[in-house]
Amino acid sequence: MSSSLFDQVDSIIARDPAARNRLEVITCYQGLHAVWLHRISHFLWNLGLKWIARVLSMISRFITGIEIHPGAKIGRRVFLDHGLGIVIGETTEIGDDCTIYQGVTLGGTSLYKGVKRHPTLGKGVVVSAGAKVLGGFTVGDGARVGSNAVVLKEIPAGATAVGIPARILHPDLPQSADSKTKEYFSAYGVTPNVDDPVSMALKGLIDATIEQEAKITALEKAIAKLSNTPTDASGSSDTKRDLDAIKEWLKE
Repeated sequence: MSSSLFDQVDSIIARDPAARNRLEVITCYQGLHAVWLHRISHFLWNLGLKWIARVLSMISRFITGIEIHPGAKIGRRVFLDHGLGIVIGETTEIGDDCTIYQGVTLGGTSLYKGVKRHPTLGKGVVVSAGAKVLGGFTVGDGARVGSNAVVLKEIPAGATAVGIPARILHPDLPQSADSKTKEYFSAYGVTPNVDDPVSMALKGLIDATIEQEAKITALEKAIAKLSNTPTDASGSSDTKRDLDAIKEWLKE
């Protein structure tokens, strides 16, 4: 029991640079307290003492500001960072080493009893502040959910989801537990070297438009040369300048 306790405390110290020692984590981290109280309420829930389990979960919510249904399954070394406003539904399953930030909702979209209504998080998932993961699907191992994203469908392992509704970005992180992976640990669901696919599509359309503008300008010059009439290139240059400005804005 004590080894498991210190294992979870040490995992928090490894993921939170503000944590200075075990005593501080044990006494001051409400996310840790919420998980501990949930372990007890979940045990009572499985024994069939559901009312007592719900009462204990309400006490935990009052103390920590974190609402976890007693029926939810939480793995080892799960870190509820800051924690305030987290809501975890009854049929939620959270894998080992997940990190969940304040304001996250792991909720359901079905009103039917006895079915899987809430999400399943794989191992090492990061769900960032304010994100909503809604439905009985799976979020793959090592996946990231960006701040305030609304996830309504499955996320592949190692991928990142951002936006409303969430769009899936390609995975770009090494999946091993080496120093390179730790260097890129995404504290708020942000991963390096990933572009929004919508922005990339817009930039591609703008590039094609600029290329077409150049061809049209060349054709106009050729026609004007044949007919000996002057051409006005100011309009096309203004268009190109505007498109370049939009491209620069999308890169930011």
